[in-house]
Amino acid sequence: MTMTRRYELKRRAVLQNETRQRIVDATIELHRTIGAAQTTISEIAKRAGVGRVTVYRHFPDEETLFFACSGYYFSEHPFPNIERWREVADPLERLRQGLRESYAWHRENAEMISMALAEARDLPVMAAYHAFWDRAAETLATAWRPRGRRRSNLKAAIALALSFETHRTLTREQQLTDEQAIELMTRLVDCA
Repeated sequence: MTMTRRYELKRRAVLQNETRQRIVDATIELHRTIGAAQTTISEIAKRAGVGRVTVYRHFPDEETLFFACSGYYFSEHPFPNIERWREVADPLERLRQGLRESYAWHRENAEMISMALAEARDLPVMAAYHAFWDRAAETLATAWRPRGRRRSNLKAAIALALSFETHRTLTREQQLTDEQAIELMTRLVDCA
């Protein structure tokens, strides 16, 4: 009897995790396609194949749900590996590698990041996103070793070059290739 009870508890835990994952997947898909502002708990429940009460049982409020979704999304779509950039000694080559990897990431995640920045740019759920790009700019700037105002200008130029909005403007609106955008931004940073 004890063995049966353990099996039932384990099976129940598996089912709960599957339900939780369906809720997270449904929420991510809705945030990606219609945005967080237009996403309702009812729509999440419908898409996940559960009731509204089940959504609230797993996620007592929208903030908890948003953090679960952003954590899962970024674990499935990891940021570029900035530690690898540190291995490149030449500042311009390091910048090119960083921009190449960043622009590839922006392209792969364009739909989600567009929505997230439009609706939640300054919300706590986006803190990890902003912190990553700040670390990325810092990693690329350290190759130059400037001081004072030059350092501030350099980091600002690098942050601009890494920005999702910059990539989007250069590639979608101005119709540059990623390589053309990288070379333009490399020249801008080099002048900074």
